[in-house]
Amino acid sequence: MDIISQLQEQVNTIAALAFNTFGTLQRDAPPVRLSPNYPEPPPANPTEDSTSVAEQPKQMSAAFVKAAKQFDALVAALPLSDGGEEAQLKRIAELQAENDAVGQELQKQLEAAEKELKQVQELFNQATDNCLNLKKPE
Repeated sequence: MDIISQLQEQVNTIAALAFNTFGTLQRDAPPVRLSPNYPEPPPANPTEDSTSVAEQPKQMSAAFVKAAKQFDALVAALPLSDGGEEAQLKRIAELQAENDAVGQELQKQLEAAEKELKQVQELFNQATDNCLNLKKPE
């Protein structure tokens, strides 16, 4: 897999970790009393092991940091540009000129194909008219 694909995959991994981490924190957060006017929140469900609930944020944050470090390593592995900004701008101009030339060639080919299509359609219409004219009326 090329470096850009690896970067995209790592961004997806970070996004999934963040989504899961925030969702887990929201799900497992204890209820909080918002105002003295509201009744006391119900106690938390004791169904889950409280030590595992306490450890989950640490494990998730460690996985998140590890993924971020892997992303940083991939960014560091990107090749450096040669020649600086001027060389890049020159290369962009060259590519744009090449793109324009190819675009013009494609436009010419499209026009030629449309002209040929019209000719084929005219010949087809003539052929169908000739076939219809050859039929004897009953």
